[in-house]
Amino acid sequence: MNSDLFIKLPPTKLFFRCAVPAVITSVFGALYSVVDGVFVGRFLGENALAAVNLIMPIIMIVEALSNMIATGASVNISILLGQQKREDAARVFSFSVKIILLFSCVIGVVGFFCASSFVTLIAPGANQEAIRLSTDYLQIYALFAPLVTIYFATDNFLRVCGKQKISMAISVATQAANVILDFILIVILHQGVKAAAIASCVSIAAGSVVTLILFLGKRMDVYYTKENISARQFLRITANGSSEFFSNIAASVMSVVMNLFLLKYGGITAVAAFSIVMYVDSIIGMLNFGMCDSLQPAISYCYGAGQLNRMKAIFRRVLIAVSLTSVVTFFFMLLAGPHVAKLFIKPGNTELLRISATAIRIFSFSYLVGWVDLCFSSYFTALDRPVRSLLLSFFGTMVFPIVFLFLLTAVWGLNGVWLMTSVAAVASGLLALLLDRTLKLEHHSGSLPAEAAEKNGHGG
Repeated sequence: MNSDLFIKLPPTKLFFRCAVPAVITSVFGALYSVVDGVFVGRFLGENALAAVNLIMPIIMIVEALSNMIATGASVNISILLGQQKREDAARVFSFSVKIILLFSCVIGVVGFFCASSFVTLIAPGANQEAIRLSTDYLQIYALFAPLVTIYFATDNFLRVCGKQKISMAISVATQAANVILDFILIVILHQGVKAAAIASCVSIAAGSVVTLILFLGKRMDVYYTKENISARQFLRITANGSSEFFSNIAASVMSVVMNLFLLKYGGITAVAAFSIVMYVDSIIGMLNFGMCDSLQPAISYCYGAGQLNRMKAIFRRVLIAVSLTSVVTFFFMLLAGPHVAKLFIKPGNTELLRISATAIRIFSFSYLVGWVDLCFSSYFTALDRPVRSLLLSFFGTMVFPIVFLFLLTAVWGLNGVWLMTSVAAVASGLLALLLDRTLKLEHHSGSLPAEAAEKNGHGG
């Protein structure tokens, strides 16, 4: 099996084998996100930039449901492959694909006909033009929902099967197609914010078709089968993916809450500035997430095979790489971030530039500690520890941010919104370390050999 590389390669070589394609994919993804923001901000204006930001929470919620199943299934598949149970892994894969496609079809229908109501609900302070543009964007997304949501799941399954390079190639091609379509539809044909949605959806849908085809036959470690899994196993999968689901849901809720505070303290200009911060942040955010996510199958595989010392060695390399990347990014954001912001702003809009520059400088400090909970949340998920991962997600993405948002804005107003991320990251990082200190790697129910657990099990 191709997934045998997770246990055969030396930890450092395995790290680079998995992380390098993920980093390349993340860089292209970040560049696509930045370029997409440049097209929207410079060619469509402030309202369009705000509109895309306003609609993101709804899109994130939809994708969160898919990611919950995909992440939980990926961990389960990796553990089963580590135990050499290929047929069981194939059943989990097939059932997950069917469930995601079914759910996304339903979501697409509801989203198309209720788009205006959703937008009005989550952005009560936005102007009519921003609401109209957000509705247009959401309806286009709803039409493509089945093939958009399945893409991220099948990409996960490719990496579980040890096909990191194929995953990278498809992702890079998808992102390049998106940029080309953005240029044609927005710059040349002047099709407005709908064009941004069409470009994203068409390119991702094409990538989904390719990845779905790759799993035909038995060329991969997992494949399509008519057999299903038990309700108990599906509940375990959803439970393990619940932390990622909650993180995405919490991020969506926080986006809504942030937008309300931004509209209160700075109006639509502050919302547009936050969009710029998020575009710039996507560079390092996707990079760090890519590294953590790329090694998750290897950690789960080694856990299933009872190789706990090797598993921890792999995770240590993830921690070192992500921490170094975050420190470098802190200095880049602090020094060059305000200049990067100019790319997203029409010449002459000095107020938006001023607010964006301030936001980026304050926000940059979050990188010094923001990587800690990201790494450990991914680690707990890979170990099939949904409770710990969910606790970290709950406090790190919901409780701490909301508490500090109220406290800091009461003192510093709009600047308190930007500062909240750093303060919440410190609290979340401390909680992650506490959860890791109390972790005992013992017998994994039904999968980790008892003798291996007794020999290798100890704190994380």
